[in-house]
Amino acid sequence: MRGRVIALWLLLGVLCAGGITAILAFTLNRNPGSSSIDYDADFCQPLIIAHRGASGYVPEHTLGAYALAIAMGSEYIEPDVVMTKDGHLIARHDNELGLTTDVAEHPQFATRYRTQYVDGTLVRGWFTEDFTLAEIKMLRAIERIPEIRPGNVRMDGSFEIPTMQEIIDLAKGMEISYGRRIGIYPEIKHSTHFQHLGLAMEKPLVDLLHENGYTGPEAPIYIQSFEVTNLKELSQITGIRLIQLLGGRKTAQPYDQVQLGSDLTYGDMATPEGLRDIARYAYAVGPEKSYIIPRDENNRLGQPTSFVRDAHSVNLKVHPYTFRAENLYLPAELQSDDPSPSAIGNFRGELKAFLSTGIDGMFSDQPDISVQVRGPCE
Repeated sequence: MRGRVIALWLLLGVLCAGGITAILAFTLNRNPGSSSIDYDADFCQPLIIAHRGASGYVPEHTLGAYALAIAMGSEYIEPDVVMTKDGHLIARHDNELGLTTDVAEHPQFATRYRTQYVDGTLVRGWFTEDFTLAEIKMLRAIERIPEIRPGNVRMDGSFEIPTMQEIIDLAKGMEISYGRRIGIYPEIKHSTHFQHLGLAMEKPLVDLLHENGYTGPEAPIYIQSFEVTNLKELSQITGIRLIQLLGGRKTAQPYDQVQLGSDLTYGDMATPEGLRDIARYAYAVGPEKSYIIPRDENNRLGQPTSFVRDAHSVNLKVHPYTFRAENLYLPAELQSDDPSPSAIGNFRGELKAFLSTGIDGMFSDQPDISVQVRGPCE
């Protein structure tokens, strides 16, 4: 009975989203910025964000990976968003299709193979912007890192490439089934690249989310980007919470800043002054995890930095990335003795170290283990 009541309230919330939530978004100056309100208070915390779904177990960015992540207890599922030739938002880590789909096995698409620059890097392959949605639906997902996750390879060809709308439908359906809120955490990929093609994703994504009832900062949605300009523009057109991602190389620049001729680096953005600037347009920051606990020259965990404290001082939530269980991704002292690339190390040890720093959430490829280590809701 309780589950049915929750489901009814969820449905009523969606129906009313265009009214009350729109008023709230306007009242809160459209985007909460550095608001001290915890809009995730109804979730277990710290948040477990399923990185590309439960990608440690199922090929990434598939409905199977997202559904498994929800079943494992994730608060949020994370789709990376790119655009098709005919303007549809789909979930892929990159606009290049060769690594994550069977496009190479479709002879009718052989002539689409080409070379181009994407965010200043020369890339060869097949690109989403050269395919219609109908053509994308002819492809099937494959495991992106088969040498590290050979078990996932058995599911190659099992899943279509999902649209953003299909991911929303999955989340809303499973909200009713599980009787709890399920958040979605889209990342806009290669923003400047797609803008130059006339396929800007920002407004279409916002329009789609608004049409589905996700409008104000209280909606279980984050929009994330490694670029800066698009997030600032988004803060003017939506009340949905935004998160500024910080690349792992501190000397690197967001690509929009490269195009603008700016000298702003991710390292600059991670300083107390830089975090204060981010807080003017974003609700949270997503640093590569070495910003929080760096590794030494022997690939061992060092001492925590002041990053979490600095971000919290300007009311920014902190959601670091990416937590993975395989030896390849773990610090030396937590790796297992098994030399196999797919061997699982002491993942729990790394999770505990980062949870002790006071982070507010984490992106995880194995969300079930992250949920277990975090523990039940208080």
